[in-house]
Amino acid sequence: EAGEIHSRLLDHRPVIQGEIRYFIKEFEEKRGLRELRVLENLKNTTFETNEHILPKCEQAMHDNLQETFKRCKQVASYFSCCTILKNDADKLLAGEEKRVAQWEAFMKEQESKRAEVDEEHRKAMQRLKEQYADMEKELAKYVSF
Repeated sequence: EAGEIHSRLLDHRPVIQGEIRYFIKEFEEKRGLRELRVLENLKNTTFETNEHILPKCEQAMHDNLQETFKRCKQVASYFSCCTILKNDADKLLAGEEKRVAQWEAFMKEQESKRAEVDEEHRKAMQRLKEQYADMEKELAKYVSF
């Protein structure tokens, strides 16, 4: 009987375990792993942009440049003027080289931003893993029946 009195008065593990379970349940329901979902959405958006949108933009730019170049050639052939063709072609090529250089700089910037986002995502995932591992360790301390 002394053991029962001792366990009721001094052993608080069942109460603490109940409180811990309640806290974890409330935390997971209210937060719902929101950070993880946000990071996953960000990763998906970045992937979608890199895999689908950027190639479409690049193709559209390339097609428009080709069409513009063709039109310039037609105009030059109508006028039979080699100097006009040469000047326009030089301007187009210089503009295309400039746009290609700008495009490459843009792609490098996108790649570095993607790398930053991936690194942030990796760090956030690691923090969440560590946080849940710590929570499990703390919970394990109280579950030693």
